[in-house]
Amino acid sequence: MHLVPAQLAQGELVQASWERSRSLELDRDSLVPEPSLTFGQLRELRNDHPLAAVLPVVHSLLIRHAVDAGLVVAVSDEFGRLLWLDGDRVLRRQVEAMNFVEGADWSEAHAGTNAPGLALAVNRAVQIRGPEHFNRLALAWSCTAVPVHAPDGRVVGVVDITGGTDAVAPQTLPLVQASVAAMEAELRINALTLAPPAGPASRGTVPHKTRPAVIRLSSSAAPAPAVSVPLRKAGPVALSVLGTDHGRLDSGDRSIEIRPRHAEILTLLAWYPGGLSTERLASLLHEQSSSLDTLRSEMVRLRKALDRLSPRIVISSQPYRLESVVELDAQRVLTLLERGAHRVALAAYRGPLLPRSIAPGIVEIRTEVSARLRESLLSDASVDLLLTYARTDEARYDAEVWRACLELLPTHSPKRASIVARLASIQAEIAQQ
Repeated sequence: MHLVPAQLAQGELVQASWERSRSLELDRDSLVPEPSLTFGQLRELRNDHPLAAVLPVVHSLLIRHAVDAGLVVAVSDEFGRLLWLDGDRVLRRQVEAMNFVEGADWSEAHAGTNAPGLALAVNRAVQIRGPEHFNRLALAWSCTAVPVHAPDGRVVGVVDITGGTDAVAPQTLPLVQASVAAMEAELRINALTLAPPAGPASRGTVPHKTRPAVIRLSSSAAPAPAVSVPLRKAGPVALSVLGTDHGRLDSGDRSIEIRPRHAEILTLLAWYPGGLSTERLASLLHEQSSSLDTLRSEMVRLRKALDRLSPRIVISSQPYRLESVVELDAQRVLTLLERGAHRVALAAYRGPLLPRSIAPGIVEIRTEVSARLRESLLSDASVDLLLTYARTDEARYDAEVWRACLELLPTHSPKRASIVARLASIQAEIAQQ
């Protein structure tokens, strides 16, 4: 953190930030690097971060206003990584083009001069108007950012509002500051409510029955003061089945690869959270009614495999149903598409769901996820993102996708020639079949 006098002018703050950005030899014309965090890592960061406990304050004071005003609200951790993003759906899709997405690092060291990065660097509220951004891809946007402090005074994150001129309007900064003050008050209340029992000198007072969960946010050698936050349940188990035939289960810091049949069963149970009868599950797996005993034996083996990973993953019977939340990566892709986060959705789409499976239920889910991704990108994605999709194995021979790219490109774009050639190649290959 760069300690600066409280009275230092905005222009001087920006100038100093530009000098630091230049010294790091950042490329002004390149995108902020794609999020390096996996979905599991992002989930763990969210679950363990103190600000997760005060998100309702952000929603009640800022999110509704942001949606009405056509703005985006971002909450980052103390390192500048965007943990939560919400607000106007159309604007979220637009800022996604510069990788202003959940999981991305918008610290000053990675993105150059920007509001959340500078607010963290100097530990004070800042407003950055379009031309003040170091990265040219951010010049169309303006931002207001305010750091959030833990009860012991340390910075634990930043709240940012991004958008057009309304994002730096005179009333925006006091609004964000008031919201952050409410968040900090809530953190103090949480710390006091969950304070450890008093010592002998305080006998006669009513002790608390539970001790707080302590999270240390510093990685330095010296022990950092602890921030007391409410106890939270462990994050849900994650099931990854996109672009793989075996599937992978992640629970906390443990991970196991699961066999194809088990991946099919867990995918179906995650997709149908209300549960499936033995007969219905068998039909979705293409098991014959005469082999229901085979399915029951497979469920016994699956339960044993799950026990080795985590006792939290329980499958009940009659009907078969997951008793705890299992986050399916395919469902996450669809959720991201619904929220307009097309770039993140495409990045999270590792390929077709269990591609070699011929189980009817899996084929149906695979087809739905693939079709919804395709239709969403054709309807709303930028031309650059649509081109990225067109070059995937799944869309490589999809003439409609390539034609859509051609229609979206400017008339004099140098990319048009390669697309025309690609369409000709597709037509030639179809003619030979």
